Amino acid sequence: MDPRTLLATAPCLTLAILTLGYLAACVAVPFGRCRTCHGTGRKRSPISRAGRECRRCAGTGLRLRVGRHVINHIKDEYQAGKR
Repeated sequence: MDPRTLLATAPCLTLAILTLGYLAACVAVPFGRCRTCHGTGRKRSPISRAGRECRRCAGTGLRLRVGRHVINHIKDEYQAGKR
């Protein structure tokens, strides 16, 4: 293989491997910690010490990962195409 060809294909191959690895991780563990409440499910009020339920995760402390949203969309489109 020519060195220039190797240098040109290495970044593309690396990006493809990282993307497939992330999607595999999203299949195995579809939920991550909520960034707003840091996984507690409660958001502190800026004025007082009182807390309330986090609006982003609805108090669960978990959120659906972006990659899992992509996987779900692809599955939905595939199912719609089969009908």
